[in-house]
Amino acid sequence: MSEARIAAVAGASGYAGGELLRLLLGHPELRIGSLAAGSSAGQPVTAVHPHLQGLEGRSFSTTDPDTFAEAEVVFLALPHGESAAIAAQLPADTLVVDLGADHRLRDATQWVRFYGGEHAGTWTYGLPELGDSRKAITHARRIANPGCYPTAVVLALAPLLAAGLVEPADVVVVAASGTTGAGRKSTDALLASTVMGQLSAYKVGGAHQHIPEMEQALSGAAGEPVTLGFTPVLAPMPRGILATCTARLAPGTDEDVLRDALQGAYGHEPFVRLLPPGRQPQTGATLGSNAVQLQVAADHHSGRAVVVAALDNLTKGAAGQAIQNANLALGLPEASGLSAVGVAP
Repeated sequence: MSEARIAAVAGASGYAGGELLRLLLGHPELRIGSLAAGSSAGQPVTAVHPHLQGLEGRSFSTTDPDTFAEAEVVFLALPHGESAAIAAQLPADTLVVDLGADHRLRDATQWVRFYGGEHAGTWTYGLPELGDSRKAITHARRIANPGCYPTAVVLALAPLLAAGLVEPADVVVVAASGTTGAGRKSTDALLASTVMGQLSAYKVGGAHQHIPEMEQALSGAAGEPVTLGFTPVLAPMPRGILATCTARLAPGTDEDVLRDALQGAYGHEPFVRLLPPGRQPQTGATLGSNAVQLQVAADHHSGRAVVVAALDNLTKGAAGQAIQNANLALGLPEASGLSAVGVAP
């Protein structure tokens, strides 16, 4: 058996960072190295993540690139805008997977508009199931992990756009996310007494920062510009995304053709499953897994295709996908340390 490779995590005290640690503890070929956590430096890991008993006795360190010197892969689970400065100080041959948005966008003006500050450049986009991305990921040393909403939306619609089955100028998505999608921070909007028992839309009217990322990936699949109307909804649950993705049907397109396109794209994928007719995706069925569930319908009354996608925003939407990308880039089995089996109820 080969010696385990060392994986370091920056931003290890956050929700995505904690999910990375949970998955890395069960990874057969990666060993956890440095755990950096900024303001939590010096605190015991289990004081912040009490479920990670395998890290009893470990403490968070400061976010200093020198602490990652022994790591073969560094996961950056940092707030948007903070990854680039750390990544720039790491050796070129170190594999770096950025779970933030710093290196996802190709258009610097879009970065400035939605995030602000200087654009840090573009890395290989880490959505293995998208087109020929898997090959590029395998040869990359710098990988931009997709956002959670974009993962659901792009996987739902890319095959239909690529096949010309829906119109790229008329795509509308309404997607509900659990509260962990906002990160580990204390705000009134995320208090249990505020969130529980209600749904609330936010960043409505083209204001959400994931819009340019989704349009970028979908436009690449379509081979022409895609215009996306996106309404995010905060749901009273800790984790999960349910995205209802619609687009105007191309003339003469029926449901069987839509199903064939999705099945052709994902039939052999380990983590994406098109459900049998009559079954709808559920966020609970993907909990704790790297799985994506899809279902498709042709609404001939409105002339639209409807694709519903469910995933766990912390796993396939963040940490699980990051490990999937690292596995590919390190030459490991793609599914190592990951599962498509959810936890229920």
